[in-house]
Amino acid sequence: MSEVREGNGAPLPGSPLNKVVLASNNAGKLREFAALLGAAGIELIAQGELGVPEAEEPHPTFVENALTKARHAATLTGLPALADDSGLCVRALRGSPGVYSARYAQLAGGEKSDAANNARLVSALQGESDRRAYYYCVLALVRHADDPEPLIAEGRWHGEILDAPRGSHGFGYDPYFFLPSLNASAAELEPAVKNASSHRAIALRQLLVRLTEEA
Repeated sequence: MSEVREGNGAPLPGSPLNKVVLASNNAGKLREFAALLGAAGIELIAQGELGVPEAEEPHPTFVENALTKARHAATLTGLPALADDSGLCVRALRGSPGVYSARYAQLAGGEKSDAANNARLVSALQGESDRRAYYYCVLALVRHADDPEPLIAEGRWHGEILDAPRGSHGFGYDPYFFLPSLNASAAELEPAVKNASSHRAIALRQLLVRLTEEA
């Protein structure tokens, strides 16, 4: 069911956000977000299904990149748009890879892949005793491209970095991200467990609270 819209494509005040474009083509993110938002009655559509190309991510902060991606998708589709910018922040590396998590190896002349990113991370931490890290996620939801009051939510998921991968679920740095409280890597968690506790889950719960307050 689609939204009621004004002539300029913006949703009418008070209309439900029941169809939202996800400003990402990452299949792993789509699965996680769709599972979490589906329970709230929100249909999520990947931007690639609507012919929307990836937006540039030129900013040094997660929140600026998330807003840029959300506005880009909303402009090209006329739909409300949800974007996240997320990454792994490692204390011993002064917060790196941070906003560059998806292209961490590429910045050093390597390929853009999870395997290459993880290899660079493990190499950078050789000899380091402090393995503390956290996944960080910022969500930005715009009701329309020029929304002056975007909804912003954030989440942190604390853990530490392993020297060797564990598990076969998840994506990104998940095989190397160990959660002492669960005695498992993120890649060893069943999807339902991860969806209940991850940085995206924490941020999405915040976002859903905000949406409920607006209803």
